[in-house]
This record gives sequence, structure tokens and C-alpha cells, in this order.
Amino acid sequence: MEVFKHATFAAIFDMDGTLIDNTPFHYKAWQQLFKKRGLPELSHETYLGEISGVPIQNTIRSFFGEDVDDAELKTLVKEKQQLYEVAFQPNLRPINGLENFLAELKDADVKIALATSSDMDDVDFIFNTIPIRQYFDAIVTGSMVSQPKPSPQIFLKAAEHLYTKPENCVVFEDSTSGLKAGNNASMKVVGITTAHPAEVVSKLANIAINDYADISLHKLAALFDKD
Repeated sequence: MEVFKHATFAAIFDMDGTLIDNTPFHYKAWQQLFKKRGLPELSHETYLGEISGVPIQNTIRSFFGEDVDDAELKTLVKEKQQLYEVAFQPNLRPINGLENFLAELKDADVKIALATSSDMDDVDFIFNTIPIRQYFDAIVTGSMVSQPKPSPQIFLKAAEHLYTKPENCVVFEDSTSGLKAGNNASMKVVGITTAHPAEVVSKLANIAINDYADISLHKLAALFDKD
């Protein structure tokens, strides 16, 4: 393991669907909000293709109308978040193998960032339940960038915070918009199959995993050795 004591690459993690398997709970909360507000039923395909991985404010303006004022926007954001948190709180746990993998990365001096389209309140909701905040050297949220995924902006900003060149970063993602964003940032991409089957993820990622028991420092290092 000594070969990794001074790792030359950095790791950037998405949060929803990547650190925790909360995608079904976000989908359910959006379905409930759509129904309460008289919108057409939200299909799973629309959720995965147009909402997952997108900042909540963007989604509300896309589906509830561009003319939604700031007060109504805040109300809808709060309502959706409450629906999600109530349902997910009893089920909040890290994806299998995550904590051991993060510890392994940290032991190898790999710099780690969180890059999530969610806001800091959502990050705190997760990190206050799962004790993994100490592993992250930087946190970048959706409010810190102007372009949503698949724009590479959020991952490029995370790389800046880690003082690491994009080509020396590996992104962990689950959504198609996030996987594309990682590619658009010219980073290596590890896709986790919480939102999409392996055959979909494999088309957009260097490696597809079911959970963090499927990945190791050796496999990550091999990605960069191929360059």
C-alpha cells in the first residue's frame, strides 16, 4: 500500500445517489409535490432524465413556471425538502463500503471533495447523520456555480479547491447529467448503479460499480496509469 502514500490524483464525489442511495426518496417527494400542486404525474423516466442531478431551483422553474417569484420558489423548495427528509430520515445510511473506502483514500493522502447540486442545508442533513464530513477537504454546492450538470463547472471548481488539475481527478457519480459532467471536465469517471443499470452507466464511465466494495485504490490508480 506504500505506493499510494503520496497519491497524485484527487477524488470528487457527488452526494445524492452516490454517497447515499436517496434517489427513490427524492423521486417520491417530487411526485408528491407535483400531485399537491396539480401538475401531471411525474414519470420515473422524466425524473431521471430531467430532474436527478439538477439544482432544485432549476427544476421548480422548469416544471412550475419561469414566472414563479422568489417567495413561492422558497416555499416550494422548503415543501419538497420536508417531504424528502421525513421519508428518508429513517432510511439514511451510507452506500455499502463508503466509509471504509473514504478512510482508505485518506490514508493514501488522496484529496477529497464533495461536488453536489444540492444546497448546504441538504449536505448538513446528510453529514449530521453519517459521520463522514471529516474526510472531505472541500465542499462545492449548486449555489457556488452558475451552470448545472452536465456542465463541468462544479467539478472544475472542486478541482480548483483541491489544487489539482482536472486530468488528475476522478469523479464518482450516479446520474447521467453528472456522469456527462465528469467527462466534460476531462476527468476520470466512476459510475455507481443506484439510478441506472450498469449497461447505461458503463457507456458514460471508465468504471461502473454497484457499491464501494467494488472499487479500490489499485483500480483507481490503474485509470491514470493508462494515460
